[in-house]
Amino acid sequence: MIAQLLVIGTGALTLIVAAVLVAPTLFSEHLTQTGEDSPQVRQHAEEAFASSFAISLGLAMVAALTTAGLVSLFLVRRVADPVVELADAADAVAAGNYAVAVPTGGFGSELSRLSDAFDHMANRLAATDATRTSMLADLAHEVRTPLATLEAYIDGMEDHVVPPDAPSYAVMRDQVARLRRLAGDLKEAAAAEEHALGLVLTPTDPARIVADAVAAARPGYQNKGVDLELELPASCPLVAADAERIHQILANLLDNALRHTPGGGVVTVSIHDGRDEAVTIAITDNGDGIEPDQLDDIFKRFYRADPARAVHNGGGSGLGLTIARAIAEDHRGSLTVASRGAGTGSRFTLTLPTCEPTRRPGN
Repeated sequence: MIAQLLVIGTGALTLIVAAVLVAPTLFSEHLTQTGEDSPQVRQHAEEAFASSFAISLGLAMVAALTTAGLVSLFLVRRVADPVVELADAADAVAAGNYAVAVPTGGFGSELSRLSDAFDHMANRLAATDATRTSMLADLAHEVRTPLATLEAYIDGMEDHVVPPDAPSYAVMRDQVARLRRLAGDLKEAAAAEEHALGLVLTPTDPARIVADAVAAARPGYQNKGVDLELELPASCPLVAADAERIHQILANLLDNALRHTPGGGVVTVSIHDGRDEAVTIAITDNGDGIEPDQLDDIFKRFYRADPARAVHNGGGSGLGLTIARAIAEDHRGSLTVASRGAGTGSRFTLTLPTCEPTRRPGN
């Protein structure tokens, strides 16, 4: 407000000086041009002009200053109030209150953009904090089982209840490996959910990625006696993808399908190309299946439809599908699952947008 008053005062002083210097001289010149040469008349006219000029200038300055002051006060309040509210909101966010109300209105598009940017920042911080809190709670729950197992075995060996033999050490190594895998997956899940994986998207042939992933998984399928079938189209459009990350998704889906398909079962990997400017990669099995009310839950962190199976049948960390879906969404794609229930098998579908109409022969 002080700055506004200084501007108004400087403008008023400049106006007065300019008027005093210019107006009398102009009046005198115009009076001379009328041909009036009577000293008395000229003196009276000049005195009348000076008097009326001073009164008019004074009234005009009072009116102008009053109007300018009111307008300035209005503008200052329009500008200052949102800034003060933003400052209060910043203090609240700094104190950890991310649900603070951010002013949406303001004088000018710049303040509106600032408010929108601040609101977006607060929402991102709130989401990050919620993710951190939830992940810490999940982590505390998830590490309890392997730690309890390790503690039980150590206590049992100390009390000579558990023999210090190869099977006991094997169980303990499995629990250590589980904790190590959990730590790695947890770090990647956090990066995936924060969209900080640093994807490098290039035009990629999805058929080649699928073929490589199937080739890498095939030995495990052969060992268990599960048939792994690959169905590729004659041609397939390119997708904008990070090939390594898409391979990671497919490896996780193939590993899940193998764990939940009994010996003698069949897992089919197929590509359906190009409709609606997208390529879909489907992994279909005739294994355990998923209950309909659990279809959305399986993508949540640490969710397992059968916790006992995860512990006793080589289950993963419970983060693989969470990471896989986050990677798919960072590709502007999707990862979904369909199943009619237990014992009916399941179908995971990865959808990726195409990047150009060019088509490549399938492998």
